[in-house]
Amino acid sequence: MSTGPHEGAAPNGSRRLMILLAMAMFVLVVDTSLMNVSISAVVTDLDTTASGVQSAIALEALVSAAFILINSKVGDLVGRKRAYVLGLLAYAVGALAMTLAQSLTAIVLFWAIVGGLGASLLLPAMQSLIHGNFAGAAQKQAYALVGAAAAIAAAVGPLLGGFVTTYLSWRVGFGLEVVVILVVLSQIRLVRDVPYTGSRRVDVVGAGLSVVGMGGVVLGILVWQEGGEYVGALMLIGVVALVSLARWLVRRKRDARVTLLDPDLFLHPNFTAGISGQLLQQVTLGGAMIALPLFFQMTLEYNALEAGLSLAPLSLTMFAAAVVAGKRAGNRRPAAIIRTGFLLATLGMAVIIPFVPRVDSGWYLVAPLALTGAGLGLLVSQLNNYTLAPVEEERVSEAAGVNSAAGSFGLSFGLAMAGGLMLAALSFSFTNLTENSEIIPAAEQQQIAAALEDDAEIMSSTQLSAQLTGLPPDVEAEVVAINDEARNISLQIALLVPLIAGLLGLVNSFRMLRLPDLAPSSALEGMDFG
Repeated sequence: MSTGPHEGAAPNGSRRLMILLAMAMFVLVVDTSLMNVSISAVVTDLDTTASGVQSAIALEALVSAAFILINSKVGDLVGRKRAYVLGLLAYAVGALAMTLAQSLTAIVLFWAIVGGLGASLLLPAMQSLIHGNFAGAAQKQAYALVGAAAAIAAAVGPLLGGFVTTYLSWRVGFGLEVVVILVVLSQIRLVRDVPYTGSRRVDVVGAGLSVVGMGGVVLGILVWQEGGEYVGALMLIGVVALVSLARWLVRRKRDARVTLLDPDLFLHPNFTAGISGQLLQQVTLGGAMIALPLFFQMTLEYNALEAGLSLAPLSLTMFAAAVVAGKRAGNRRPAAIIRTGFLLATLGMAVIIPFVPRVDSGWYLVAPLALTGAGLGLLVSQLNNYTLAPVEEERVSEAAGVNSAAGSFGLSFGLAMAGGLMLAALSFSFTNLTENSEIIPAAEQQQIAAALEDDAEIMSSTQLSAQLTGLPPDVEAEVVAINDEARNISLQIALLVPLIAGLLGLVNSFRMLRLPDLAPSSALEGMDFG
């Protein structure tokens, strides 16, 4: 992919175009935050399950990860401006579907799949268009504005989503996304296309293996989460496809034939260590952003606004730490800051886990959430530049695509794995506690345990009480108490996913410290979003 500015790029660019690009990025990032704090409302309105909504969230991240490398090439072939428009339209279709959806199926098809494809088209196209429509100081300003929009959306997303969902409707939030996208599209004439002058050949086999590889692993986890069959087969197919992809790329490179991505990128130890850190950071974030919203909405029975406010210490501290560390790192080694980031995120998660069954208010989690957010913010401030620093300028765009794909895959893996472990632990704990109960009659123990095993679901005490009919009061109270205990155990186990990912990231950071520091090239300007 060509990364040089288009010869017609204006030195100062268009301030209005910068704002429109920033608006598009804001919608892209705030979308998932809106979904996270609205889980309980979506479950109630659509009469669906929390696990089903979790699966849709993970699937959206997976589709974006699986297709971002392919759709970067699609943008080269059909034109970056056209890819940008198609990405916006696909995202608008997903958001519009959320405003009208009457079932989880519509959310999965249009929001997760169509919207995920839109994101995978939009991000690489936006990067090329910024490079081609601006030059000099204006280009740096455009990248800074778009990056700031992404950071602000991540910070205020839970609060904004919580407010809209509580006082209006979760559908209104997605409707507003459609309005923003329509405003951006109405000014598309301001965007000049950026011609692609490289090879137009496509590595079809490599593209297919990348989709099957990432898709098989995460889909296997999602199918396990939903109690489906062929889980092992799906995951095995995914692993085999990823191994085959690596071998295919090496062979194609040796034969001097076109490849989906250049395998020589992974010869740089800094690049591979950075990619590993990027993936583990996103696994940490993904696992936390499934379990924590459910804890606030199901255990504490908070509404969307209360859940958003409770998550604010994490999101706002993450934003603040990223900004401060990005500007005031001084002479500190990037690897040392990354090590501190993983250490803080891991400590925050470690403190939160024992709190889950013991607190009745989100106030108790303010400090550990802020600690976790500070750690993630430090990682955000350093990982992208660290990862891309060893890459030659002409290959930075390709490397940035790999970096984005690794991050999106890590996010989808964290979401899916935390959700799958949570439901497995819920089913096991509920069954075990029911069978050991001295209050529930033996004749009813098996029936209650079997019912949950077939339809394991994270539910609040209020939701469960509404479903219990015809049971003696003492048995009903016992079932609710068992649900409370099993639900909290399952949430604690789900939070082990970000904890373990943080620990692995910490180990990886010591490897980074043993590698030499490399100064990022000027081509890294703007590669830190998406």
